[in-house]
Amino acid sequence: MGRSSWAVATALPLLMLASACAQPAADAAPAAPPPAAEALGADEVALRVTHAGGFVTPQSIPSRVPALSIYGDGRVISEGPVAAIYPGPALPNLQQSRISTADVDALVRRAVKAGVGAGTDLGQPGVADAATTRFVVTTEAGLRRTDAYALEMPDDGGLLTADQKAARKKLSDLLADLQDLPKTLGSGAVTEEGGYQAKVVAGIATPYTQQPENVAELAPPTAVVWPGPVLPGGRLNPNVDVGCVAASGDQARAVLTAAGKANAMTPWTSAGKRWSVLLRPLLPDESGCADLAKQE
Repeated sequence: MGRSSWAVATALPLLMLASACAQPAADAAPAAPPPAAEALGADEVALRVTHAGGFVTPQSIPSRVPALSIYGDGRVISEGPVAAIYPGPALPNLQQSRISTADVDALVRRAVKAGVGAGTDLGQPGVADAATTRFVVTTEAGLRRTDAYALEMPDDGGLLTADQKAARKKLSDLLADLQDLPKTLGSGAVTEEGGYQAKVVAGIATPYTQQPENVAELAPPTAVVWPGPVLPGGRLNPNVDVGCVAASGDQARAVLTAAGKANAMTPWTSAGKRWSVLLRPLLPDESGCADLAKQE
């Protein structure tokens, strides 16, 4: 919650409006049957749920973390609960658990049965600035996805047909199942492994600005020295002043340690300047800033 509040405070209004007006992508062609988990690489995504679009700032888009990622080896990486404090923590609370490859197969089949990748008409609910829930599965024909705009909002504005509502209900039920894997698979089927240990951490940087008036009563934030590659790094988009660097090895460990002294509003110092930095641990299928630049 704190991360989002900080991002909104540093928004670029015109770009934020453009992001809000972006339309979700259309569904892919009908999906082929999913491969068995054993056919996937350990770091290959079998099933993923992300959120795209919505009324967000340019720098928050590449920092988004998928709500759920299930890999070929049974690893499950998801967002854990976030403390209701302001400013929020510097790092997202990513948790790792593990399921069997048989359960990976079962969940992917469940997703395909629910319509992921089928190109079903989901309609367009009559709500503005909502996020799009994106489901991705790996099939024999490659990745297939389905985008459902405003899936988690109950009011459709009376614009959906009965068939569209039924199709969206299947996806809503799928999302609920994925959000509670112990209940879906059985209490003993999920092994909790604790916090996700990222090998690479991206720093998404924008020039630091002073606190907005509504938080002026808070103590001025203490600057923290950035221990990673020199900020701001390369631009993720040539038209937007948002940079990105990727810290690995000893630098990644140093960034994670420094994050323990920081929060979402902390100014980071690098090369004699102050920067606002969103920290984004990279997932097993990601290698650098180029992966984050693809996010919507």
